[in-house]
Amino acid sequence: MTTTPFRTLDETITVAGQIRPSDVVEAAAAGFRLVINNRPEGEEPGQPAAAEIEAAATAAGLSYVAIPVDHSGMRRDQVDAMKAALEGASGPALAFCRSGTRSTFLWAFARAELGDSPADLIAKAEAQGYNVRPLFG
Repeated sequence: MTTTPFRTLDETITVAGQIRPSDVVEAAAAGFRLVINNRPEGEEPGQPAAAEIEAAATAAGLSYVAIPVDHSGMRRDQVDAMKAALEGASGPALAFCRSGTRSTFLWAFARAELGDSPADLIAKAEAQGYNVRPLFG
């Protein structure tokens, strides 16, 4: 069982803090089809390498995409990449970063551009302990 809590925002995406290769196996068993890595390489000592997570995803039959977001904030190309990943997913996605916050923010930006109402996005994020209100203020 994972030690990283998975937090479901809606039927298309769940977010988490840093995952390990064993979490990818659990994610596949739970029906996820895509892993989205929003964590920059080497952000923290002991963090699994992106290549390890990608290899675990591939071995488990999952798609994998890396959209790393560092401390400088989100850029237009990252939001566009998240939107493309969500639109192209063949099923539910598991997105992760250090705490799940960056993944939630990218999801909210992408979904807003796809037409979801800010009120709905705020409610979904808050239900899982994330505050995206400042994004829409």
